[in-house]
Amino acid sequence: MSLTDCNGMTQFRILFPVRYLGIIAASGLLFAAQTVAAESRNGFVLTGALVPPDEILSGGPGRDGIPSLDNPEFVNAGKTRFLSAKDRVLGIHINGIARAYPVRILNYHEIVNDSIGGVGIVITYCPLCGSGMAFSSTVNGRQLEFGVSGLLYNSDVLLYDRQSMSLWSQIKKTAVTGRMKGTELDAIPLSHTTWRDWQARHPTTQVLSTDTGFRRNYKVSPYGNYNRDGGLYFPVAEENSRYRRKATVLGLEIDGEFKAYPFDELEKGPENFVDEFQGRSFEVIYDHKNQTARIVDANGDELASLLVFWFAWYAFHPDTDIYTAN
Repeated sequence: MSLTDCNGMTQFRILFPVRYLGIIAASGLLFAAQTVAAESRNGFVLTGALVPPDEILSGGPGRDGIPSLDNPEFVNAGKTRFLSAKDRVLGIHINGIARAYPVRILNYHEIVNDSIGGVGIVITYCPLCGSGMAFSSTVNGRQLEFGVSGLLYNSDVLLYDRQSMSLWSQIKKTAVTGRMKGTELDAIPLSHTTWRDWQARHPTTQVLSTDTGFRRNYKVSPYGNYNRDGGLYFPVAEENSRYRRKATVLGLEIDGEFKAYPFDELEKGPENFVDEFQGRSFEVIYDHKNQTARIVDANGDELASLLVFWFAWYAFHPDTDIYTAN
């Protein structure tokens, strides 16, 4: 379905994945109805939200309709048979322990509540934005457990915590409603890379098991060719056509300012280079073979950054600086 302006120009193309069609048809909801302001949705009060309530849309499933993994099981790398070399994973390394979370599993669950070496963390992934982020789940001294709200803002997943029922924007890293409103999550460095790359860097890594307790076909993506086409399922507040909507960028935040390193630009220059932003110097490391990138400081410590589709980065950060190759 397309929305068309008065000049006949297509503004926005909506491509609902198969798993959403039945939900939408059964409830009789039309996409246009999702743009009507509402005081509550999916059981969450939206009045007073830090983002426009009429831009908080239903993604289709209700609260916890996409089930988080709250008691994740892991297998050793040597016993992993369901991943190919090029499969994407989110990798994290804390207190000498490495874990990989396959995107093919995260496509169906989006959130993993976990603990590594005594550190409570939450792994989050939004298939619509291609964004994987890890956060400390200890907020203001309180341990939180997160779920999938079934709501979106700028096409990005809104998490909720089960303790306060606040909604949290993944990419903004901030609670936008509820008692925690205005509180920011602490991001933890996370690698969004191939299984081949992560296993080579961390040969003793543990891997999230497909034994999740849910019946899902983790061999097949519920989003089809979404990553490769130019359409969006849901509108965003800001768009910019400088790069393809789903071109990958490496996004960095320093002191509330933002900079994007588009892979289209990184392809043109050296794989490793030193850059400066907001008075800080760091090294950008681009890996063409594994289509990943990361940022490390002068001590070699990785900074929290984000691999994400261009459209999503720009929607949240329209004033972003942009790296361009010389």
